[in-house]
Amino acid sequence: MNQRVAPGPAAFALMVLLCAIWGFQQVAMKFATAEISPVMQAALRSGLGAVLVFVWARWRGVALFGRDASLRPGLFAGILFGLEFVFIFVGVDLTTVSRMVVFLYTAPCFTVLGLHFFVPGERMGWRQWVGVMLAFAGLVLAFIDKASGGNALGDFFGVLAALFWAATTVLIRATSLAKVTATKVLLYQLVVSAVVLFPLSWLIGERGIGGLSAPTLWAMAYQIVMVAFASYLAWFWLLTRFLAGRLLVFSFLTPLFGVGFGMILLGDQPSLHFFAAAAMVVGGIVLVNMPSRK
Repeated sequence: MNQRVAPGPAAFALMVLLCAIWGFQQVAMKFATAEISPVMQAALRSGLGAVLVFVWARWRGVALFGRDASLRPGLFAGILFGLEFVFIFVGVDLTTVSRMVVFLYTAPCFTVLGLHFFVPGERMGWRQWVGVMLAFAGLVLAFIDKASGGNALGDFFGVLAALFWAATTVLIRATSLAKVTATKVLLYQLVVSAVVLFPLSWLIGERGIGGLSAPTLWAMAYQIVMVAFASYLAWFWLLTRFLAGRLLVFSFLTPLFGVGFGMILLGDQPSLHFFAAAAMVVGGIVLVNMPSRK
C-alpha cells in the first residue's frame, strides 16, 4: 500500500473544485424539482450514477464480487445513504439552498461524535469538542433565524440528512467496509439506495417525471455525472494518495460555495443573523477536521 503524503498545490486545487461541485449540487436539485419529484430525482441520481461507476470499475478491473464479509454492512450503508438523500431532496424543495447546505454540513461534527463513541482510536480532543459545540451553537442560531426565509420542516430535514450522512461514515469506518475498495463501497450506496428509492417514490404518491426540459436535463446530468460519478471517484482517489486530515479541513468551503450559489442563482437573501450562524458552523467544521500536532 502506498504511503499517504501531504497534499500539494494540485491536490488543494482539486479539493477546492470538488467543494464547488458539491456546493452547487443543491442548486441543481432545486432546478430539477420543477419537473421531477424529489425522491424520484434521488432515485435516478443513484441508479444512473451506479451504472457509470460499475462500467468504470469493470474497465479498471476493480474487484467487486469477492467474498469479503461486506454484504450486510454494505446493504445497511446503502439504506442510510438513500435516507440521507431523501431528506436532502425533499428538504431542498421546502427550504432555501443557502439554509439547506449549512444544515447539511453539520455532518462532519456528527461524524466525529459517532467515531468517538463507536470506533476505537478515534477519540476526540479538546479542539474537536470545541468545534462540535461551536457548530451546534450555530445550528441553533440558524434555526431561530426567521429573516432568511426557508421552512422549518425543510431545515429539520437538512439536519436529519446530516445525521444519516454521519451514520453512513461511522458505519463504513467501524465495519468490514473499511477494508474493501472505495469503489465497491460507493456502489453499495448507489445501488441499494436506487433499489429503495424507486418504489418509495411510487408508494408516497409522487408525480414522478412531469417533464424533461433542457434545464432539467442539464441539472440531472450534473448530479449524475459530475457529483455521483466523477466527484466521488476523484474524492476517493485523493484519499488513497494524500493525508485525509489535510483534505477534510477544506470541507468548510462547501457550505460557503452553497450559500454563494444560492444567493447568485436563486435569489436567496440570508440575514446577518444567518451569516453569523453559518460562520459558527464553518468554524466548527474547521476545528473538528484540523489535523492534530503529534
